[in-house]
Amino acid sequence: MSTTTTTNTRSITTVPAPTGVINAGRTAATAARVLRQLRHDPRTIALMILVPCVMLILLRYVFDASPRTFDNIGASLLGIFPLITMFLVTSIATLRERTSGTLERLLAMPLGKADLIAGYALAFGAIAIVQSALATGLAVWVLGLDVTGSPWLLLLVALLDALLGTALGLFVSAFAASEFQAVQFMPAVIFPQLLLCGLFTPRSDMQPVLTGISDVLPMSYAVDGMNQVLHHTDMTATFVRDVLIVAGCALLVLVLGAATLRRRTA
Repeated sequence: MSTTTTTNTRSITTVPAPTGVINAGRTAATAARVLRQLRHDPRTIALMILVPCVMLILLRYVFDASPRTFDNIGASLLGIFPLITMFLVTSIATLRERTSGTLERLLAMPLGKADLIAGYALAFGAIAIVQSALATGLAVWVLGLDVTGSPWLLLLVALLDALLGTALGLFVSAFAASEFQAVQFMPAVIFPQLLLCGLFTPRSDMQPVLTGISDVLPMSYAVDGMNQVLHHTDMTATFVRDVLIVAGCALLVLVLGAATLRRRTA
């Protein structure tokens, strides 16, 4: 009698780990998911898009008797307001996904950290475009902000500032354990830049140590870039430098934000 032994072999399928190269499909899918979630949160959308416009309107009529004062500081705040709102909303929204376990589940899939961060940046960047366009159009064509240069250059700086706020929000969310802590990062990350950026007094008039600190803060170059558009008809070399520094800082912070993501291997 012959005995036949059958050996069943279980095939194990492994999902290859994503490489460090950004995958366009995974990035777009992540951005679409974030935008779908934001669509069901009208209060967050209103905060990101409408608050900078409301603040500009309020500022205009605070200086109703002195329109020239609005011209001098309105351009700078046109870049600062989007940075602050995008920082606040992005840090809280990303923290919610960290604490709810959504990010952990996503990172368990074949989704690279670069894809995830790029997807978030793309989604919030799309909103930043709308936000910056509305704020710039309102300031220039409705509130009468008088600028010497092109309004399109104002829009460019405002957009880069909003993207910088998004990058900073993604980064600091890694160090907060609650939404309250995320809000607490604003005095530590945003307020020093606000005080030292040259909005209240020229940076060259500050105490030398503070001038040196302001030279390494990205908001300083955002304000400088806006002032270049305010006073020059053409794009200057200083403006190009300022724009490149703000964009470079945003990219650097996004890279640091990707480095804070961790895959759990429990």
